[in-house]
Amino acid sequence: MAHAKGKVVVSAVQAAALERLVRAYTTPQHIAQRARIVQMSASGKLNVEQAAELRTDAQRIRRWRRRWADAQPAIAAAEITEGESAFVDDLIYEVLSDEHRRGRKPIFTAEQVAQIIAVACEKPSEGSDRPVTHWTPKELAAEVIKRGIVATISPRHIARFFGGSRSQAAPLAVLAQREGQGHRPRGVRARRR
Repeated sequence: MAHAKGKVVVSAVQAAALERLVRAYTTPQHIAQRARIVQMSASGKLNVEQAAELRTDAQRIRRWRRRWADAQPAIAAAEITEGESAFVDDLIYEVLSDEHRRGRKPIFTAEQVAQIIAVACEKPSEGSDRPVTHWTPKELAAEVIKRGIVATISPRHIARFFGGSRSQAAPLAVLAQREGQGHRPRGVRARRR
């Protein structure tokens, strides 16, 4: 049964906004699912029924019911004061979106990464005393530590800068040159025009 503290109340304007979110093909699926949860909760469906129908867990249903119930007074107030459905749509989308998480601070600054890439673009025999023709992650890591660019860095971390792995066949200098010539890094799609 639904508890009074997690009761989901949806006005006609909010219901229309939720329906637009569910039906819009541009709505991310996680937002559309959350909008469906609010709709189903407002219609009186139990958490377990929703979880079965949406193929998710009841904890997720409870979380979004609670989040909607907590945001409901602000949404209702905005609906009265603003009177614009576009403003209510944006507010509902924000409520159904993920909260910002801080995450971990970057280990290396952008300047350090740029310097590492610059070293990778140099020929190993010219810029350093290394008797190799191409940079390997291990050689490049040793060189940037030697030059004082970073205090410590692993060969694996060096390979990540260039979108590679330990078993990468292409030398880092070739990858660094490709980066500079406008090639997209691995996993980045071209933007349609």
